[in-house]
Amino acid sequence: MKTRDRILACALELFNRQGEPNVSTLEIANELGISPGNLYYHFHGKEPLVIGLFERFEDELMPLLDPPLEVRLDAEDYWLFLHLIVERMSQYRFLFQDLSNLTGRLPKLARGMRGLINAVKRTLAALLASLKSQGLVVSETQALGQLVEQITLTLLFSLDYQRVLGREGDVGIVVYQVMMLVAPHLQEPARRAAEQLAGKYLEV
Repeated sequence: MKTRDRILACALELFNRQGEPNVSTLEIANELGISPGNLYYHFHGKEPLVIGLFERFEDELMPLLDPPLEVRLDAEDYWLFLHLIVERMSQYRFLFQDLSNLTGRLPKLARGMRGLINAVKRTLAALLASLKSQGLVVSETQALGQLVEQITLTLLFSLDYQRVLGREGDVGIVVYQVMMLVAPHLQEPARRAAEQLAGKYLEV
């Protein structure tokens, strides 16, 4: 693995475990067993490190935000998309710990995060519209617009909410919460199937 990639991997692990504000570049260098100068050669400070990790996160997430909407998918496929999105967010969870503070300090990150959030919302709206076109969603467009906002807020803040409560961020709980937000908008028997599948995420 190249030194740059090792630095990013180490920074991600430390940021996730300790929180980005609590980790210095010196600690990252010490953890890797390299000199601070070597780290500085690749990343001129902590801001480029954070931006580099966000760009990796974006690269991993964006393919999931472009599902094949022209293909008729089973309901389970939609939940799989959701699960994969939450997994990626969990892997970069430091980005969502004190999100407003982090983006307030780093304008470039703020711009990137706004773009990513808008992409998530567009994808959610498109998936719900696809479900509605299949007759699986009964709610009107305005209610679905509010649902997109509720889902987005849950995706962004649920893992950190669990952390505040002293729990390890659980991907299954986030997926369960989102599925239970969507379930009341579904036609039977899709609603019942979603509720049953959501319950299984709590059993894992």
